[in-house]
Amino acid sequence: MAFRIPSIRKASKGTNVPKGYLAVYVGDKMTRFVIPVYYLNQPSFQELLSQSEEEFGYDHPTGGLTIPCSEDAFLNLTCQLSGQ
Repeated sequence: MAFRIPSIRKASKGTNVPKGYLAVYVGDKMTRFVIPVYYLNQPSFQELLSQSEEEFGYDHPTGGLTIPCSEDAFLNLTCQLSGQ
């Protein structure tokens, strides 16, 4: 099942990340999403970053930023941040 959210996209490994975006890994399956970097300034997203720091420190198993939440919770948050 694919989700169409303008601000984020599911991305396969090896896909180039455009300027102004960041790749993150989410959920048990470590699904890779590409998100706009301006999300990093949002208080609700900063809470996820704090949880990520507590759980993984700065050593993320995938080599990228790993967000410790379910895909559903991540998609709900990004929908709110994108204004949908």
